[in-house]
Amino acid sequence: MACNARVVQGGSRGMGSGLEARGGLPLPRGRKSALVHASTSEEAVVGSGGAEDAKTPRLVKAALGQPVDRAPAWMMRQAGRYQKAYRDLSAKYPGFRQRSETTDLIVDITLQPWRSFKPDGLILFSDILTPLNAMGIPFEIDESKGPIIDDPVTQLSDLDKIHAIEFDKVSFVGEALSILRDEVKSAEDVPAILGFVGAPWTLATYVVEGKSTNAYKVIKCLCDSSPEVMHALLQKLADSIALYCDYQIESGAQSIQIFDSWGGQLPPAMWDKFSGPYIKHIVSHVKQKYPNVPLTLYAQGCGGLLERMQDTGVDVIGLDWTLDMGDAKKRLRSDISVQGNVDPAKLFSTKEGISQAIDDCIAKAGQGRHVLNLGHGVMVGTPEENVAHFFEYNRQFGKYNK
Repeated sequence: MACNARVVQGGSRGMGSGLEARGGLPLPRGRKSALVHASTSEEAVVGSGGAEDAKTPRLVKAALGQPVDRAPAWMMRQAGRYQKAYRDLSAKYPGFRQRSETTDLIVDITLQPWRSFKPDGLILFSDILTPLNAMGIPFEIDESKGPIIDDPVTQLSDLDKIHAIEFDKVSFVGEALSILRDEVKSAEDVPAILGFVGAPWTLATYVVEGKSTNAYKVIKCLCDSSPEVMHALLQKLADSIALYCDYQIESGAQSIQIFDSWGGQLPPAMWDKFSGPYIKHIVSHVKQKYPNVPLTLYAQGCGGLLERMQDTGVDVIGLDWTLDMGDAKKRLRSDISVQGNVDPAKLFSTKEGISQAIDDCIAKAGQGRHVLNLGHGVMVGTPEENVAHFFEYNRQFGKYNK
């Protein structure tokens, strides 16, 4: 699923004293009050990741094709169970929903890898399913089975219950992003605060299947038997996800990653009908308001979709580890930045092996327009010292030639 967490639902917060201890930061409670870092779209371009910002993070510059001294680095799922700090916190707060719906816990977990490794990007601890509950699509979490939606969409009438996203039900997202921006703004090397969303097709797989799947039989059959249902559902999702991107940017996110996690499961012709157009809808909406806030599109198994992905209008294409970085660069336009794509399994290797993988990735990506990352999320059991080596090696030896 998504990068730093598995699933989020609802809108509980709690731990109010922790928020007050942070200096009385005004907290967003809904769509309008969330404009903490950008009261207008013009201000958002500067204050929320625009190129004119005096302290524009290295990651934002690289994504937009501006000069940088080295490739910025972060990792998908860089906050999670491989870290002792996360496991210790989880023992104290065992419910995933509590951890992912409580503002102070979201902030603390998001900052754990910052304290340990100082990555160039901090991605919000959340999940792609977060907005569904706020759209009238409730779900539950089974600790062994994952997300469960009891009333999946099968016909047009099922769409009546789905409404535009209600931001008071995801206020913990806006609150956490605002706090995170303030927490790191005085750092010597300021990291980018990253928000993220799920692409409509990927969200629809859960809404239609009612659970996680590795076959996608139900939704693919629905595309053939009732395409009008699929397109109506995808449009509803796209409309709300576009607004959710706005909300995250206005709350403090300086870049947004769109996860079409299961888009790679579609044949290209189906992706052209049921995924690509709805990603384009989101990108067009966001770029009209925030042209200098970089958008990244990641799809696992995207080898057959690269050229299509760049045509969505995003700034950055996230590559999984099965693609050769050099081959991908040749297939993409020169005005497209890339992200990735070290094999996550390399982090179980020797430090020499990790270093070689970084060198190979950076050499093939070229100098500029590259965000160093894994080709997928950090795996459970990954040694923390190897994650530390990944970041430190890039800082020390990843400098571009002048």
